[in-house]
Amino acid sequence: MSDTGLLASQITSDVLSQAIVPALAAFSIQAETAEHVGAREALLDRAMGKSRKRKSSEAIRRGRRPAEGLAFSAVSVSGELLGTLRLWHVAAGTKDGKPVLALLLGPLAVSPEAQGLGLGGALMRHAIDAASRLGHGAILLVGDPEYYERFGFSACETGGLAMPGPFEPRRLLALELSHGAIAGACGRIVGTGARIGEMGHRRFSSDGFAVAA
Repeated sequence: MSDTGLLASQITSDVLSQAIVPALAAFSIQAETAEHVGAREALLDRAMGKSRKRKSSEAIRRGRRPAEGLAFSAVSVSGELLGTLRLWHVAAGTKDGKPVLALLLGPLAVSPEAQGLGLGGALMRHAIDAASRLGHGAILLVGDPEYYERFGFSACETGGLAMPGPFEPRRLLALELSHGAIAGACGRIVGTGARIGEMGHRRFSSDGFAVAA
């Protein structure tokens, strides 16, 4: 390609980017619905790769439904799914012989085209606020402390906890929504949420959403 052609291509790309970014920048955070599920799986594959299903945190989530009222989607004004975040019921080991109830956050993913627009932070703040309003005591996650510390997460109270597979202790983080909620907790983190499948008279899809009988 000639220098002129390359310049024209770059200008076209810049113009398109300038048109696309404002359109994506306008988004809303909504409760996840069954209509988002297919797009969510595709987004996770694009943002995190197929290997995401081999992570230790995935082993905790597998076969279970997200915590009720705590699965969120970031959606553009045109209805495109731009981001996703879910929280899950877990027992963060035990304390005084009793399971320590908490939430596991993740995965958090944002469409590559919408990176840098603040969607991840908006999803995090929305999820934390919702979990607090619903009375949950603590949120756990596995992630980079350099990013998640801005939301109040740290490894200060997770030293006695373990994942069901390989993990880096410095990346196992927690946020207490209620003071002392997981202080002193020890043991393996296990999923405690409802299993996917039959529940009463409602039938649930493989992704945990109610479907018609």
